[in-house]
Amino acid sequence: MCDYYDYYQMRQPFGQQFIPGGPPFGIGGPPFGQQFFPPFGQQFTPPSAPGAGQPPGPPPSFTPAQSQAQTLAGPGVLAVDPGAIRPCVRRFVYIWLDNGQQFWAWLVFVGRRSAAGWRWTGFRWVYFGVDLNRIERFLCF
Repeated sequence: MCDYYDYYQMRQPFGQQFIPGGPPFGIGGPPFGQQFFPPFGQQFTPPSAPGAGQPPGPPPSFTPAQSQAQTLAGPGVLAVDPGAIRPCVRRFVYIWLDNGQQFWAWLVFVGRRSAAGWRWTGFRWVYFGVDLNRIERFLCF
């Protein structure tokens, strides 16, 4: 789910957040036999596992310098190592994506190829997912 959600969410102009439950594809709906989100009429609820709750408050009020962040600095490196970003779980982390977007996040899950958590829109937290190969740099606080 994180892979598709990230694909759709991160390609939207910043500020136009995905509304789960709506049609994720153009006319015709999802490919045959695939359902990515709850059926129409059902409310999307982020994970309720222990530690998966929203962050304790808004993120820090500053933007960190990109030069301080861990980076992908080597030929052939295609993704952030899950072991490098895993210590950022349940902490504020500033993320720079390969498409130029940057934002504060509160991660609640880091897997082999993706991460999920809460993304700060400037006004509120929104649940999101991202492929680790989309993250260029990150900095934990």
